Amino acid sequence: TGGLMPSHPQSLSVTGEFGHVYEQQYAVALFNSVRFEIEGGGGPQSQLLHRKNPLEDRSIFSGGLFQYLEENKRWRNRFVFVADTYNISFYENKVAHERSLRPKGTINCAGYKALTSMEEYLELINTSLPGIKAKVGSGQFVKCATQFPLILWHPYARHHYFCVLTEKEQKKWHAVLQDCVRHSNNGLSEECRVQTPAFTDAMRLHRQAQGHYGTWDMMCGGPPQILANLVMETLHPELRNLIGPRLKGKIQQRQRNWMLISEAVYKQVLSQTQAQYEALVQACEVQTSRLDTVLRTDMDQIITSKEHVSGKIRALVLPRAGQLLRGSVQPFLSSILEALMEPTSRGFSEVRDVFFRELVEVSKNTLNGGGKDKLAEHMEKISMLAFHPVKMQSCYEKVEQLNLEGLQQRFDVSSPSVFIQRAQILMREQMDNAVYTFEHLLHQSLEGKVQGGEDLCKTIHCCQDRVLKKYDYDSSTVRKKFFKEALLQIIIPYMLKQLSPSFHLDLPRFQELIFEDFSQFILVENVFEEVVLQSVTKDIMMAVKEAAVQKKHNLYRDSMILTNSDPNLHLLGENPSVDWATQFRGGNEEPEGALGGGGQSSRRRRQVVSMIQLDEMGPLPYESCLEVPGVDFIPEEGEIEEVEVKAKEPKEQKTPTEPDSPDSVQEICYHSKPVVEMMVSASEEDLALLTNGTGTLTLEDGKEEEVTLITTVVEEMHRKSPQWMSAPQEVNEQLVETGSPYQEAEGGLQEKGEAAIEGKGEEDEAAIKNAIQEIEIAVQEEDGERITQCAVDSDAELAPPLVDSSPSGHDDGGFQPPTNEALNEGKAQPILDALKTEDTVVDPGEVVVVLEPGDTALHNK
Repeated sequence: TGGLMPSHPQSLSVTGEFGHVYEQQYAVALFNSVRFEIEGGGGPQSQLLHRKNPLEDRSIFSGGLFQYLEENKRWRNRFVFVADTYNISFYENKVAHERSLRPKGTINCAGYKALTSMEEYLELINTSLPGIKAKVGSGQFVKCATQFPLILWHPYARHHYFCVLTEKEQKKWHAVLQDCVRHSNNGLSEECRVQTPAFTDAMRLHRQAQGHYGTWDMMCGGPPQILANLVMETLHPELRNLIGPRLKGKIQQRQRNWMLISEAVYKQVLSQTQAQYEALVQACEVQTSRLDTVLRTDMDQIITSKEHVSGKIRALVLPRAGQLLRGSVQPFLSSILEALMEPTSRGFSEVRDVFFRELVEVSKNTLNGGGKDKLAEHMEKISMLAFHPVKMQSCYEKVEQLNLEGLQQRFDVSSPSVFIQRAQILMREQMDNAVYTFEHLLHQSLEGKVQGGEDLCKTIHCCQDRVLKKYDYDSSTVRKKFFKEALLQIIIPYMLKQLSPSFHLDLPRFQELIFEDFSQFILVENVFEEVVLQSVTKDIMMAVKEAAVQKKHNLYRDSMILTNSDPNLHLLGENPSVDWATQFRGGNEEPEGALGGGGQSSRRRRQVVSMIQLDEMGPLPYESCLEVPGVDFIPEEGEIEEVEVKAKEPKEQKTPTEPDSPDSVQEICYHSKPVVEMMVSASEEDLALLTNGTGTLTLEDGKEEEVTLITTVVEEMHRKSPQWMSAPQEVNEQLVETGSPYQEAEGGLQEKGEAAIEGKGEEDEAAIKNAIQEIEIAVQEEDGERITQCAVDSDAELAPPLVDSSPSGHDDGGFQPPTNEALNEGKAQPILDALKTEDTVVDPGEVVVVLEPGDTALHNK
């Protein structure tokens, strides 16, 4: 494919023809823009405030995903970051992102589809090559490492494969990916009043010249991407028919090879259209100054000339258009409108309900206490409610039920996805407008006032009612406008397709009626479309007005106009966004979900979706935003069954004798009393004084201390592996040198040590010998099972944690076993195997004692 594209005439011819049409439409769009600027116009004024840059200093989501790498056919863990541009970037790990390193890759989701099953994916790729259909489970070339895949499919570009560990994670990431696709497919910016209409009109006229009328699913992304899709629309079938029969190998291998070829061709086409579009725009902008001067000088004459030509064309077209309208369009208007209005109205109603529920939750928490600090915490979350894909998912799902079945073929509508995504974008905008307006109204009400729980709750309810009233009006206005535009997008292409052949030969003669100086601003093709549009507009307006009367759609009548209901509100919109954390919480706390990096700026970005949990449930283990399994956990194709079998093996239960927590009364008392640990060289006389549990012991500095409890403790030693062995004499020497208590064995051995010391004076030496022997036997019995478990791997955990110690070196992955990092220097480890060798007589002078005042057990003896 490397030498195929540059010499292929299809790519150059398509972009060349489009470039010629674009230059013509650029002058027409400039004329319409200047005319609108001079004459003015517009619909009813919005009641809600509009936020100009809602995602400033924000990111959408980030977390860990497993990604399938085509290069080595392996699954690898990646840190995925979704920025405010909705481009998906994936890094080696989170540290690489925080250091602003270059990502491993970036995905622009325009034109993609987010899938959650291999069945859906195979249905799409089976149409890529004619006569080749693979079945699910028939050795597909991508075998998912888990049961929860996430796939980004594109008809031309590279496919991306991800997976997660839980169904909850899959739903969450699917909502995020769908939001990325939805945003990227939103279309061109309406702020470009010349380039955007010039491009869309040129694209529509070019496709109509090729016989393609109606909506187009690949009209998504930026202009270079749309141009590349336009080229591939013709080039892709030609390459498939040329290369497809020559592909060899199994079904999966042929599909893989074809996908690689398609990706390579699309990359080259996209690089060409990028350069060609930039050159085209630059050439048109050079002429802008000259054209603008002509327009502002001769605007009246240009308008008069256009009206004259429009009248001639109207007289020719209207009779035929009226007949077509009455026979083939009007009978279907009500059914088309009903199919659009039902799911759309449910979606906007759900937006209102979600907004209302969030505010009710704020009111409850404020009433229960917390004041402005708690209010600021909740407002920080609500401020980005419209861009939270999971919380908005219920709204989006309502619109996804839109179905034009039975009407698509008649009116040449490829799919309802164009209307669904447009409605979802409008719903998100209305939600953000409502939230933004509520923020400013509430901030204005709270500014400079000290309010308690009930007063604060009343203020919230007052602002809430005002915003909901404004939302109802704006929602009605936006929906009616959407219905009109959708009807035009469905009906106008159908009528043009039916009328164009009849007037194709008659239209060129009307070009002679236009002055040559004005010919670049008045094109007969555009005037013809405007006449057809005017012929059907009246019927569409009447259909929408009749639907507004029905209460089930919750639409305001056109006569219901709210004017100056809140004249000072739009002055608040000129103020910057409210920073709740700074003004009401002191600004010292780091916002939840803040992330660093992601660009040249070192500022911390607040994340819209910091954590997603189901109600009344804690975070599931190994969630992508909490704990990400290590790379080694993901098996290859042949290892999946083995891992599943191992996962089903039950874990060995701990015995009740293991003192993992201070549950016993004795251990609780031990932790609650002050302990003085001393290493002394006790003589037989000293031991004789302490036989009754109390006595006085002379220390090295000459001071005498009263001792009420003596505990003999076995020292814990560091060990490197279960195979390490030491002689008993070495163990005894280390016990004397370190003097750290063996706390885990204390509960079972304390009474034995006390009995040995409480014997009669003449039997001290024999009693101590017997006590030491019993200690060794007890340690062997207690730790026998743990030694067996620890002998599996030299890197495994050597002993259970101490009762008063905290876990260290915890692996976020959750799958890798603890390593020797837990054996921190200075923390004693239990001696296990060293006490198993042989019995040894210990000198009583080397016994280590712990002096612990205040023990009532010995006083009672």
